[in-house]
Amino acid sequence: MNKQEADILNTLQTEPFINQRILAEISGHSLGIVNRSLKNLIREGYLDEDIRLTARASAEFLDKAPKNAIILAAGFGMRMVPINMEIPKGLLEVHGELLIERTIRQLHEVGIHEIYVVVGFMKERYEYLIDRSGVDLVVNPEYAAKNNLHSLKRVLDHLSNSYIIPCDIWCDRNPYQKHELYSWYMVSDLVDDDSPLRVNRKMELVSIPDHVGGNTMVGISYLLEEQASIVRAQIQAYSKDPRYDRCFWEEALYQKDKMIVTARVVHSADVVEINTYEQLRELDNDSDHLKTDAIQAICETLKAIPDEVRDITVLKKGMTNRSFLFSCKGNRYIMRIPGEGTDRLIDRRQEALVYQTIAGKNISDTVAYMDPKNGYKITSFLDGARVCDPFDSEDTKKCMQRLRAFHEMELTVGHSFDLFGQIGFYRSLWGETPSAYQDHQETTAHVLSLRPFIDAHAGKKVLTHMDAVPDNFLFVKKEDGTEDLILIDWEYAGMQDPHVDIAMFCIYALYDRQQVDHLIDDYFPEGCRREDRIKIYCYIAACGLLWSNWCEYKRTLGIEFGEYSLRQYRYAKDYYKIVQELI
Repeated sequence: MNKQEADILNTLQTEPFINQRILAEISGHSLGIVNRSLKNLIREGYLDEDIRLTARASAEFLDKAPKNAIILAAGFGMRMVPINMEIPKGLLEVHGELLIERTIRQLHEVGIHEIYVVVGFMKERYEYLIDRSGVDLVVNPEYAAKNNLHSLKRVLDHLSNSYIIPCDIWCDRNPYQKHELYSWYMVSDLVDDDSPLRVNRKMELVSIPDHVGGNTMVGISYLLEEQASIVRAQIQAYSKDPRYDRCFWEEALYQKDKMIVTARVVHSADVVEINTYEQLRELDNDSDHLKTDAIQAICETLKAIPDEVRDITVLKKGMTNRSFLFSCKGNRYIMRIPGEGTDRLIDRRQEALVYQTIAGKNISDTVAYMDPKNGYKITSFLDGARVCDPFDSEDTKKCMQRLRAFHEMELTVGHSFDLFGQIGFYRSLWGETPSAYQDHQETTAHVLSLRPFIDAHAGKKVLTHMDAVPDNFLFVKKEDGTEDLILIDWEYAGMQDPHVDIAMFCIYALYDRQQVDHLIDDYFPEGCRREDRIKIYCYIAACGLLWSNWCEYKRTLGIEFGEYSLRQYRYAKDYYKIVQELI
């Protein structure tokens, strides 16, 4: 039985046969296909001569009927800023109904009550569905570090005659059925330049080159046991390979250059994937979830109404915060929203005082709004700006000159950054959870033993950036074609030995020792005293442990930083050894 014949048989399951023309209209196939399919279905014993379903057809429907549904709801929904800081996107309200509740209702309407919801981010917000809708929650603890291929892995035992559904889908009409006769993957008729596939004449989903333009992938799928068994095996294999950590589950549908399932094409207006604030607003401008604290702060600061806040685009996820770009009244701005656990790491009142101290001194970007309670911040977008390239010698020389000039201003604030105190504080945040490193206790003792040398050679404490990494040095083009150089992101700033900033730059850039020495020479063109160089090595070891402990705390929140965290721990160990050799 081919796809067309299955469609005809499925139509006859729900609609009594009147004549071929009406059957063609209902099924969506041509009259010629209908006539040919009816003949084949009669010949194969699925229909009798009166175009009625036979016992064989009933057995086929029973064998291939949907058993359950899997809803993938674990991810951050990063592109949903600023909404995703307040609610997981599966719980977005559209036309008075939450997305996931609508999906569950539509599944119940066709008799599917065995529903597994894979959760991660804000998992507690979905708990009520257990009692309200009878679903099973399955937790994916890897949701922050890995993509939804690893979410589906959590429910592979249930994957057979199953619907797989993203949580952020809004379907105008119920796309689910009591009867399915083949496996399919849903795409829309909308062209998407970033889609990796398109539908060919045989209704196959075939791979296409990048940016050619294919069918928009919706993400809903139905898998019969034949295809589900292939997907189970593929996901089991891929989940063991780190190269697939960031892959979507659809990767398991491919064999060579096409998917193992047929296409189900829907109209773009009938099924909408809501990935962004703008898409939610377009679908339902009255949704209560458009009225976020962040949007309200923007409107109050810029004297605007919500409809004037346009073109919201998520920026690259930072290590501490999330930021998004937006337009308002012809200008562009960036809003920063603190990330998970940040309230325990940073005193936003102290940060606000730092911005007051450096205001008007042409060393930072201009802050239009800063909330000292929740850390929300709005700054003007600097068009054409670029960050420092840590492997460009001219860039790094200019950055060190700018950094030293800032240090020599000897600005003061009322708080300090206690480097060794923060090492212990970050360690305390993960409580009884053991370190990921077997020799963490020994490494900590080694780093702490460097403190006497640091104290003996520390310079005068001044306002120090404490996060003077390459990404926070911004080259800004001026009208005459030259560049200004400013420092951004002052949330860790406080009174400290300014040479700590040199160490911070080095460890974020993942420099080797030769590169470290070159950067120190850029900061000290007159020559660096031996004691100061060794002290900076000590700071590299201490800052490596500091950020390693910070990464371990973030890991307890489900956030991984890959190579960065491992390299920071190596700095703690390697530069302790270097210092011991020198002193």
